[in-house]
Amino acid sequence: MFSDPVADYLTRVRNAIKAKHRVVEIPASNLKKEITKILFDKGYILSYKFEDENGPQGTIKIALKYHPVTKVSAIKSLERASTPGLRRYVGADNLPRVLNGLGVAIISTSRGVMTDKEAKKEHVGGEVVCYVS
Repeated sequence: MFSDPVADYLTRVRNAIKAKHRVVEIPASNLKKEITKILFDKGYILSYKFEDENGPQGTIKIALKYHPVTKVSAIKSLERASTPGLRRYVGADNLPRVLNGLGVAIISTSRGVMTDKEAKKEHVGGEVVCYVS
């Protein structure tokens, strides 16, 4: 059993990108589903599908997005910010910016999982889950 499911999620996506896979299958959880929805909304992945047949939580199937000509992935970097051993919390006034606003920081707040821009708009802070660029 792994101790950090979100790090496992990010590692599976990174490994699939390096291996040029089209689809990656990941065990699901509510936090992972919310992260997947944000990645889709921001255009980092092509599509996703939640399947409930396998186990109590089910799985997430993610179709990765590549440039049609150069075959470069839409996700350049996917990095875990907060770990089980060192949680990283930020206030509404100290929200991180990724690549000077070109990337996305995914933040778990009291109002749900959202991007750094949405958290700034709603003026809430929370735990920084990961950085995507």
